[in-house]
Amino acid sequence: MRFLTIVPLSLILVTWPLGDSVQGSKILSVFPFPGKSQYIFILPLLHNLAEKGHEVTSISVFPQDKPMKNFRDIIINENAKIYEGYTEEAALGLNKSILEELLDFSIMGEQALSNVFEHPKVKEIMKSETFDLVIMEIIGTEALLGLGQHFQAPTIAVSTFPAMHFIDYLVGNPSPSSYIPHISIPYGNHMSFRQRVANILAEIQDVLSHRYYVLPKQRNLYEKYFPSAELNFDEARRNVSLVLVNDHFTLRHPRPCVPNMIEVGGLHIKQQPNSLSQELQEFLDTATEGAIYFSLGSNVKSKDLPQETQQAILESFRDLKIKVLWKFEGENLPNKPANVLIRKWFDQQSVLAHPNVKMFISHGGFLSTTETIFHGKPVLAIPILGDQPMNAKNAVTAGFALSMELSEISKENFTKSIREVWTKPKYSEAAKRLSQRFRDKPMTPMDTALYWVEYVLRNKGAPYMRNAGQDLTFMEFHNLDVYIVISVIILTSFVIVIQVFCLLQRLVLRTFKQPKIKRN
Repeated sequence: MRFLTIVPLSLILVTWPLGDSVQGSKILSVFPFPGKSQYIFILPLLHNLAEKGHEVTSISVFPQDKPMKNFRDIIINENAKIYEGYTEEAALGLNKSILEELLDFSIMGEQALSNVFEHPKVKEIMKSETFDLVIMEIIGTEALLGLGQHFQAPTIAVSTFPAMHFIDYLVGNPSPSSYIPHISIPYGNHMSFRQRVANILAEIQDVLSHRYYVLPKQRNLYEKYFPSAELNFDEARRNVSLVLVNDHFTLRHPRPCVPNMIEVGGLHIKQQPNSLSQELQEFLDTATEGAIYFSLGSNVKSKDLPQETQQAILESFRDLKIKVLWKFEGENLPNKPANVLIRKWFDQQSVLAHPNVKMFISHGGFLSTTETIFHGKPVLAIPILGDQPMNAKNAVTAGFALSMELSEISKENFTKSIREVWTKPKYSEAAKRLSQRFRDKPMTPMDTALYWVEYVLRNKGAPYMRNAGQDLTFMEFHNLDVYIVISVIILTSFVIVIQVFCLLQRLVLRTFKQPKIKRN
């Protein structure tokens, strides 16, 4: 009898939920930019949260393909055209520095958030609804932190890029410039003295532009739309519960992470990719010598490339006689050879998962880089904007990629680069080695993200995870005030010692130079 009593009790204890139940929590997600790759990264997490019974409201530019239980869209159509002109310039090779791009991003972010806050449905939910959690894009959108204040809900910030200085700041995460290269500089983590100087100068330039150009715009929006917020803008920036960052130590370089900064690189990757259409399946199945997949991502469009560049690429593919899938957004492509199949969109993960795809010609976006590492495919990178040059540099350093500039593309150069990656086993071997490392985890990125999102919900924001660095000023965090005081003390002591030495010297000289008294 005693045994029979213990067994049911054990079952109850095992199945009893840890902490408060978070089933049916109301979650607000805000990703206002029209860059589809940013939304692609977070959407699978939102879908999984909805499938687990949470009520998800998503504010974005992208409606769902089909209705989903527990998932509500609020579409900001006005934001759909914010990138117009920006990506076309990049496709034409009109390169800007990363600083110029971040400043452009700041202007676009200001407009995107104004459109969000002025949207009738957003005003309605702010007036009449409550939420248990806010999940928000953080780059160029810091004013969204006011939503956490408005709803008195914990906030999870999401970076679709690897961590940068202003993301580290949110959670007091250390980011030493001695071995963590700035996103604008394609250096490795072992930098020479000259490279470290350049890295620190880039960091200083970025910090100053962010503090005195980007943040004032966001602060104005915060104060305009959340005048009654309990915390001011700077306090809200230091009140983030958790940061989900699109990174993993096997993808780039190992770096510090405080407990409430969680790496979920590969969050968007499906462990079991979708089936290909019959046409694509047959096209790749019959590519017995292998096939190439070519895409410049979701922002820059191949149809916007200069005509001479398009034709040089086509002539190269014609000579190589290798089957090619090219994500090309135009209705037709003149002079297209028979071995090239174009579509406006491919299910990239499913294409890369096919065993006959032997190579990926990519723009070097971080999502695409993560996918190609996951599937173990070598890369010819053509970086165009943003973090792509650094991603390409890291891929080259890791040994699974070759990189070339868009302006360098000619039939001869393009063919030579493809043959280099296609024929030399070292690239595919490095890609497979990285794939094995990246896949070797105790939990998938999705399971990791789900656990920590619900952890924040269960523990009411988990304020105990915050480290003291979140409460320090820039001067205090970097001990600059201490270094200044110590420097002043040392300098003052040095000056005093010098002055004492000079005084003693004068006294000694005066003693020995006293005139002798003549005696009769």
